[in-house]
Amino acid sequence: MAWFLLLAVLTGVVLPVQAGVNHQLRLVLGHPALAAGISFLIGTLALGTYIVAARLSIPAGAFGRTLWWHWTGGILGAFFVAIAVVLTPRLGAATLVATVVAGQMVASLFLDHYGLVGYAKHPMDLGRVVGALLVIAGVFLIQRPR
Repeated sequence: MAWFLLLAVLTGVVLPVQAGVNHQLRLVLGHPALAAGISFLIGTLALGTYIVAARLSIPAGAFGRTLWWHWTGGILGAFFVAIAVVLTPRLGAATLVATVVAGQMVASLFLDHYGLVGYAKHPMDLGRVVGALLVIAGVFLIQRPR
């Protein structure tokens, strides 16, 4: 479990760096959609290289077992990257990440509570709600004017 938590922390470290890097790319290219598109193109090439090197293949019949919404992850990722490119210079890394995490916490409470999009059900209880409220309070503390 500790390994997974460490990996999650590393992922958290990468997100604000990615947003900053993509913002710098936007300054050169001139538009957030171009920066997000290039970012996704490079990511696609990196994943494609890994898939080929690892000799991975799509299981037979996999396409017939998917639902329409299973294909929306890339759209959601593109939305996040494009919006982060726009918000990064306006909010700064700390406010951007805190606000994104607050949104993730609120959504996660509902996804877990109702077992949506494949998550196991984890009932919303007082501790989880208070934890989410503390994250939201953190947003206000981080972004308050100095």
